[in-house]
Amino acid sequence: MPLYQGHLFSFESADDLAAAFHGPDEAFFYARMGNPTVRSLERAVTDVEGGAGALATASGMGAVNAVLMGLLRSGDHVIAQTALYGGTYALFQDLADRWGVDVTYIAADDPAEVRDALRPTTRLLYLETIANPTTHVTDLPAFTEAVRGTGVLTVVDNTFAPLLCRPIEHGADIVVHSTTKYLSGHGDVIGGIAVFADRDVHHRVWSHAVELGSVADPFAAWMTLRGLATMPLRVERQSASALDVARRLAAHPAADRVHYPGLDDHPQCAVARRLLPDGSGGVLAFEPTGGRDAGRVFSEAVRLISLGPSLGDIASLVMHPASTSHRQMDAASLAAAGIGEGTVRLSIGLEHPDDLWADIEQALAKSA
Repeated sequence: MPLYQGHLFSFESADDLAAAFHGPDEAFFYARMGNPTVRSLERAVTDVEGGAGALATASGMGAVNAVLMGLLRSGDHVIAQTALYGGTYALFQDLADRWGVDVTYIAADDPAEVRDALRPTTRLLYLETIANPTTHVTDLPAFTEAVRGTGVLTVVDNTFAPLLCRPIEHGADIVVHSTTKYLSGHGDVIGGIAVFADRDVHHRVWSHAVELGSVADPFAAWMTLRGLATMPLRVERQSASALDVARRLAAHPAADRVHYPGLDDHPQCAVARRLLPDGSGGVLAFEPTGGRDAGRVFSEAVRLISLGPSLGDIASLVMHPASTSHRQMDAASLAAAGIGEGTVRLSIGLEHPDDLWADIEQALAKSA
């Protein structure tokens, strides 16, 4: 796909130009409303997720904001799982404080939680396929079934599980991704995307998003298209390596608890095997013996693995969620989400698993 960097397109007919303003599938006329390279990315990810249309944005939070702000208004009610990405949690807090949107948080262990929380004003159910960073796996078919026929739309953040899970096939109405992560995969792009099962919902969110201005840059879209070509190979390797590292960590005395859906003792192991038959993704977390101080020492002691934010990169990364990605959450919210003061998150890249383990093992020795 060529890179169309220009931001405007000319017409010979005034009527044709006017018609172009009417939706995301019309002719290109101004890059905030649509661009050939960006639309190519939107169509590709629509195919990946099995949707009816997509909206590419400037960041993952741009996609989340476009969806939530495009569909909610003051007085609406949202049901969301407790274990959420910190940025999403902060957005819900802001919507509650400034817009009067009410949010009920659930553990997402039992669909009855959803049925009990439903109200006449409930508009959205917000879930993550694999929660960041606890790796909680939600039984998507059961939870989407809990709101079927109620008019409530289910939004699923599938950033941790591209290709491994297709939430629309399990009843989701909207799927969001930070394309910064696995879809681009090389640590050199910022972007997001929302995929819609229904064209009308797609058009509603698109109409808001183009006014919000959270649109994707053509160069970022072009780079993400490059990343999509290798995503199947990367996701398969990263999932296999993450499982290998998780198993070794689980047997190490310096790790009190390891969070990874592929482990037999994971709380949602049975759900993961059904929902994620081809792998459980490249992210795991663990509780180091010694708590927060041990986690800090470990994070600073690694050498092959980099101490830094983000995930889904070709390079392995480590970070401390409570002070970084989930800094917006207070102690009670962190505890409710299952995030400990010392929790360490590892995003596994493409390095050889033996090299990764050698680095992890020497860092654990220093942190013990």
